[in-house]
Amino acid sequence: MTRWTWAVAVVALVGAGCRQEQKPAVPTRAELKTMGGSTVEFLPKEGQHPYCLLYTVSEKGIIRQLTMTRENRSIKCDAGKRIYNSSFRVPVEEGKVRAYIIFSDQRINAGSVAQQLYDLRDKPMVTAMDFRLPGSVAVETLEFTPQAGGEPVMGSVVGTTDIAEGSQTDEAEVEEPGTDAPTAADAAH
Repeated sequence: MTRWTWAVAVVALVGAGCRQEQKPAVPTRAELKTMGGSTVEFLPKEGQHPYCLLYTVSEKGIIRQLTMTRENRSIKCDAGKRIYNSSFRVPVEEGKVRAYIIFSDQRINAGSVAQQLYDLRDKPMVTAMDFRLPGSVAVETLEFTPQAGGEPVMGSVVGTTDIAEGSQTDEAEVEEPGTDAPTAADAAH
């Protein structure tokens, strides 16, 4: 073989190797599970920080905080379990939404995150570096387009916690089933 043939062979091999080499897939931190129509669940994957906040930003610019607590701080998020132990219904009329899950190694103030997310609403891609937060933080962005219709989700109350009777949680206070607030008639006795 001549030098010219060797050069062509080397260039062909290098070129073929470059075309086949793909960028490694970025591991996802959470999974979006569609329950039908406009109802979704968010499930953190293994190896994430223990606390999280969940927000959605719609095409119309509406920002919703889905993990609201009395203290307005991040909640405990266990791998493989639904965030806030809930399914969430996304209004169809608001169009496609981006869900931002902010994982952290400590409980953080949700109000400051909401304000920062509002400031970043026009940015096409938001990362953990865009937020001014204490400790170690990671952000997962998932997209969902709600569809009209869909079957009702059985076994859970959409948009609220559905914590089993007797379980303890520091995220939300849940009344025991069958207990009602005292009425005016009860107070008179």
